[in-house]
Amino acid sequence: MILRKLMGCLAVVGGMSVPALAEEVTTFDLDNGMQVVVIEDHRAPVVTHMVWYKVGSADEPVGVSGVAHFLEHLLFKATDDLESGEFSATVAANGGSDNAFTSYDYTAYFQRVAADRLPLMMQMESDRMNNIRLTPDDIVTERDVVIEERNSRTENNANALAREQIRAAQYLNHRYGVPIIGWMHEIEELELEDTLAFYDLYYSPNNAILVVAGDVYPDEVRALAQEYYGVIPAEDNLPERIRPEEPPQRAERRMVYADPRVAQLYMTRSYLAPERDSGAQETAAALVYLAEVLGGSSFTSVLGNKLTFDQDIALYTGAGYGAQSLDDTTFGLTVVPAEGVSLQEAEDAMDQAIAEFMEEGVDEGQLTRIRAQLNAGEIYALDDSAGTARRYGAALTQGLTIEDVQAWPDVLQAVTAEDIMAAAVLVFDRKNAVTAWVVRDADEVVQ
Repeated sequence: MILRKLMGCLAVVGGMSVPALAEEVTTFDLDNGMQVVVIEDHRAPVVTHMVWYKVGSADEPVGVSGVAHFLEHLLFKATDDLESGEFSATVAANGGSDNAFTSYDYTAYFQRVAADRLPLMMQMESDRMNNIRLTPDDIVTERDVVIEERNSRTENNANALAREQIRAAQYLNHRYGVPIIGWMHEIEELELEDTLAFYDLYYSPNNAILVVAGDVYPDEVRALAQEYYGVIPAEDNLPERIRPEEPPQRAERRMVYADPRVAQLYMTRSYLAPERDSGAQETAAALVYLAEVLGGSSFTSVLGNKLTFDQDIALYTGAGYGAQSLDDTTFGLTVVPAEGVSLQEAEDAMDQAIAEFMEEGVDEGQLTRIRAQLNAGEIYALDDSAGTARRYGAALTQGLTIEDVQAWPDVLQAVTAEDIMAAAVLVFDRKNAVTAWVVRDADEVVQ
């Protein structure tokens, strides 16, 4: 079917009204169950070709954390038709770029090339969907690469280790509490059998979404997709995507994370929060506003005003919300205390500011500014066809629909002050919270 959306709202930028751009999306399924999404953008003769697998680190079997990310690395090795490294070399030789990424909910591979190179991209990507050729040496070599990646990005980064511990405490039962890259002791034990079992089950057309955005037409993409992907058989044993659910959380968790490499002490609190749900995105939209109201700007946010300008309590304040997630996500608050302010004083000041906000409500002037900023952001995003492809691919692998993606700007614009306060009441439950102090030495913590 063809879905067209002309966003009716206008953004006001620099005193000028900027009309939103039309977004034309075509979607269809191949006989083997692969969903195809075509996003037309004929302004330049380029195309973004993406394959999204509806499997991420949160879908991994227990005991092999990191296998989803590990497999992403290995897909740049040899296939039946390509030698190791030949995929990326071919993309570069054709003037394009390529990469891949793994999240909790998906694994995606993409190339950005001239539009007339699309058949070649489909040929190569469909080849590695079905014909990866791994050796024991590949496993040893790439496992060492991933171990070094974890060392450089996590083990050697105090804040990354702190975030990892906070997330593990936040999720009592769900696999979102396990790092995407995996725990080091399990990465070190990943074997060829683990990887091939994961690949054979999940890297299947009926578990994949093809997104093509740029200077293309739906009929052209349909013919190419049928030629290259349509011949790959579906996986009959693909399991239903059921994950462990969080039990009722009955007590706040608190921790002090100490590491001599911490450059700046800070406190942070993470609350379990609802995600964007298909056909019911209103609460998530309100939480997007709540994060902006509380911590989106150092100059106009509630925490910025109350802790930085009204009082000399904080060097930095912030709030964040991960709206897009297949399962329950988080809403976070962070305060970096000013010189001479203890973490306890910073936390108490933050709690007092939140309590006052819950009494005072949302400032209408601030709400108007945020609404205009979000509207402008949604419109500017349409200028980037690669970003648009990523937006649709991520949404579709996380339980949303094309209609949800296209409705989102209007859902955002409809948020009221009352919606924001209702969302705040819903989320600010300390039983669902992890409060962490990140310090250099636990013995030096001043209560």
